[in-house]
Amino acid sequence: MMLRAVLSAVAAIAVVGCAHVPAAEAQPLVQAPAGSVRGETLDGVNVFRGIPYAAPPVGWRRWRPPAEAERWTGVRDATEFGPACHQPIARGTSIYAGDVPPMSEDCLSLNIWAPEDAQDLPVFVWIHGGALTTGTSREAMYDGHRLASEGAIVVTINYRLGILGYLAHPELSSESRRGISGNYGLQDQIAALRWVEANIEAFGGDPDNVTIAGESAGALSVMYLMASPEARGLFDRAISQSGYMISTPELRSSRYGDFPAETVGMYVQTQLGRANLAELRTMDAQELTVAAAAAGYAPFGTIDGEILPEQLVTIFDRGEQAPVPLLAGFNQGEIRSLRMLAAPVPADATVYEQTIRDRYGEFADAFLALYPSSDLAESVLATPRDGLYGWTAERMMRRQAALGQNAYLYFFDHGYPAADEGGYHAFHAAEIPYAFGTMDRTPPRWPAIPDTAEETALSDAMRAYWLSFARTGVPQAPNQTAWPAYGETRAYLAFEDGPVARERLMPGMYELHEAVVCRRRAAGGTPWNWNFGLMSAPLPPATPACP
Repeated sequence: MMLRAVLSAVAAIAVVGCAHVPAAEAQPLVQAPAGSVRGETLDGVNVFRGIPYAAPPVGWRRWRPPAEAERWTGVRDATEFGPACHQPIARGTSIYAGDVPPMSEDCLSLNIWAPEDAQDLPVFVWIHGGALTTGTSREAMYDGHRLASEGAIVVTINYRLGILGYLAHPELSSESRRGISGNYGLQDQIAALRWVEANIEAFGGDPDNVTIAGESAGALSVMYLMASPEARGLFDRAISQSGYMISTPELRSSRYGDFPAETVGMYVQTQLGRANLAELRTMDAQELTVAAAAAGYAPFGTIDGEILPEQLVTIFDRGEQAPVPLLAGFNQGEIRSLRMLAAPVPADATVYEQTIRDRYGEFADAFLALYPSSDLAESVLATPRDGLYGWTAERMMRRQAALGQNAYLYFFDHGYPAADEGGYHAFHAAEIPYAFGTMDRTPPRWPAIPDTAEETALSDAMRAYWLSFARTGVPQAPNQTAWPAYGETRAYLAFEDGPVARERLMPGMYELHEAVVCRRRAAGGTPWNWNFGLMSAPLPPATPACP
């Protein structure tokens, strides 16, 4: 539980930045099935903010599945963002920290960017990251103006976070007609997709051409949505940026070393000094959120047999995930901005090698070939990068290709002076402003991206690939290298100074981590999350299924 709390504390990216917004030119009116909304037009793009997609989850609706919002009468003003969902306030020293947004328990809203006169355009739904603990759809770096101006409908969504979004508890399960609890934030995302399906045509979008996309916990959410029967048919393509296919708590069992989610809920209740669920429901939302995080609560999807039927690895192994085209990848320096996810650098190479041999047994030689003792600092960073993000990206490629779907792998390895000089080369989330075209809208402490033709060109290429994938399921960019499907050649696109097509990223990396995870699954009792390398549990014994 403590390691999960560390991940939440460190990987929470609240990237609320300040940005110059052009003056509104008009107030477009859209009559949607949910009700009429008035937004504003900015440089040829209609923007609608703060549209509710579900009833407020307040009062007796706290820790209930999202309810359909009532159709409103009259014209709803949609010129202001809705409040963020409750979350701890990020520390100001983080490169991800920005201004603290207004927060409310009534936070289930979305924002839409649409070109003027849009008709039947692909829909790009962005799910923000932040360890399921922080973040908001209003973050300046997620501004959809540039992508929309190039031919898409962009939607960004809020969803419940932290304990309000993911608490499982025996009393909550007993309240549920399905006998389950947890996953409220995930159900919010599904409700948002249902709203998009019912309403986006009014804004010029094609409800039959929806791409879900997200980074970090947003990418984890994409995988949850791909695995959930409840989300089936609500999207047509998926983009996973720095996703992590870790083990996830189960509702009432402890198959893989995690405490049952209901047990965690009871533990948090006790830590907060509350006698029962009713007393938890009376707590102030922000007080509850902060106190739960301080008590070690870290939110994750719960394997409940229905919303999430099984572990992600199992769903993908069975081929039961959504059969849709997939674009996925990770960054070279993921852990450079998440250093608490890495083990301390050992005193010397001898200590490092002996520890790895103790932990990895017959796999130690393969491990040390990938993560040698000759550069301890780099190896310590590379291990959790690959165990979390690299293995996940390649695993998704292989499993989606096995379904006969197009699968495209990327590796973001782009540096620029401020990032490289600060030790942040290609850090976690570094690709986001390039994909959105918001390089001037990053948080205050984010390594400043220079305003040069080279950086602009890279952003132009990434947006073109992303938009092409959303449009057709095939990422293409004018006057850029062709992006080959993953396939038997294990092809990928490296984003360096520019896009470069390559094959076989980090040979042996996927095979090593897949073999370790296989043994952990077979043995039971050992999770597979960020316990790799020096933090690894001893390697379980071989089995016929996992040699």
